[in-house]
Amino acid sequence: MFYNYLKIMRTFHLLILLLIFGTVNAQKMLTLEDAVNIALKNNYDILVARNDADIAKANNTAGNAGMLPTLEVIGSGSAGLSNVSQKLSTGNINNYPLLSSTSINAGTELSWSLFDGGKMFITKSKLNEIQSLGEIQFKERVLQTQFEIIATYYDVVKQKQQLKSINEVISFNRERVKITETGFNAGYFLKSDLLQSKIDLNVAMSNAINQQYAIDAAKKLLNNLLGQKADSDFEVSDSIPLNYSPNKDELVQKLNSSNTSILTYQKQIDIATLALKENKTSYLPTINLNGGYYYSQNTNSAGSTLQNSSYGPQIGGNITIPLYSAGENKRKVTTAKLDLQSAEYNLQNVSLQANTDLENAFSDFENQKQLLKIEEENNQLTKENLEISLQRLRLGQTTSLEVHQAQEFYIQSFTRLTNIRYNLKIAESKLKQLIASF
Repeated sequence: MFYNYLKIMRTFHLLILLLIFGTVNAQKMLTLEDAVNIALKNNYDILVARNDADIAKANNTAGNAGMLPTLEVIGSGSAGLSNVSQKLSTGNINNYPLLSSTSINAGTELSWSLFDGGKMFITKSKLNEIQSLGEIQFKERVLQTQFEIIATYYDVVKQKQQLKSINEVISFNRERVKITETGFNAGYFLKSDLLQSKIDLNVAMSNAINQQYAIDAAKKLLNNLLGQKADSDFEVSDSIPLNYSPNKDELVQKLNSSNTSILTYQKQIDIATLALKENKTSYLPTINLNGGYYYSQNTNSAGSTLQNSSYGPQIGGNITIPLYSAGENKRKVTTAKLDLQSAEYNLQNVSLQANTDLENAFSDFENQKQLLKIEEENNQLTKENLEISLQRLRLGQTTSLEVHQAQEFYIQSFTRLTNIRYNLKIAESKLKQLIASF
């Protein structure tokens, strides 16, 4: 009865595995390059960052800086009834009950700031810098998304490699079941050896099912980064390429000239410097030009003037000289100086942090490379040990427990190996992100 139960469970697991893995060949192959290209088009964080950069570009105009005149068409009109009583200097008295009057005014008006202490030119330069900052921030968002995609993509690869090792163990376990079953029937293996081998097989097949779930979850996370539906299916590569050989001195040199965080705060200093200059212009006079063409007509139903109309061009100007602003101009300049100082502090801080991140990422990269060499050798040894243990079991020279332990050592080694390869790729990607060179 117990053997029938085990056979049913084994058949059940095999059917599930076939259902899980049977459609792999029909899945679309997604390369890392494909994933990055899709994200550049669909990732919502990138789309928002692109809009922010475009907004900064749209705001960078001479008109927004106050360098161009404004031209408007204006118009107004009114009508009313009133009772008018007039006593003139001649002694005459005029009474106009229910006097109706209408008034119409229209024209075109031009306003132009001719001089504002140079503020308009400073503002235009500041808008240029803000536009440049928008492009840097967009690039920074792209680099961050690329890093996230690489990490997630190769996490799927790592999970696949882990499944591959589990399937290898399943193959070893099937062979082990055959050996112990034959040995038990021949009378030189204990029943506990047979039961343990079957239990280990079932555990391995259950692990394969759980591992497939982990793969599906990693794929859903990648789909989210790509702006795709969670159930969009695809296949990834079978390995993690590890052919990066960085030079630390070159990395440090590139960091200070191309790191987007450093460039962002350098640009913030430029903007804060121009904002300070903008506020200093508030101490200077401003000269404005006004002009236009106007038409006016007033009509009365009674009185000495029944209709009055005028039209023609007008031009004028004004000059404003600031004498006292209750300390407002001084407050703005002081605040701008503090903003500039804060921007300088931020640059020093982010530069220090970026260099620290580079040191850590490079150290991690070198450590993972050393661990990789050790674990690759260790993985070969544990696999060979497993094969020898299985052969010894076949010859009746060992117990099922020894094979079980060899199997566990192999799984643990393969898990460490896949994690080291993944960590090495993450360290590589972090270095490339820091110097903006994906």
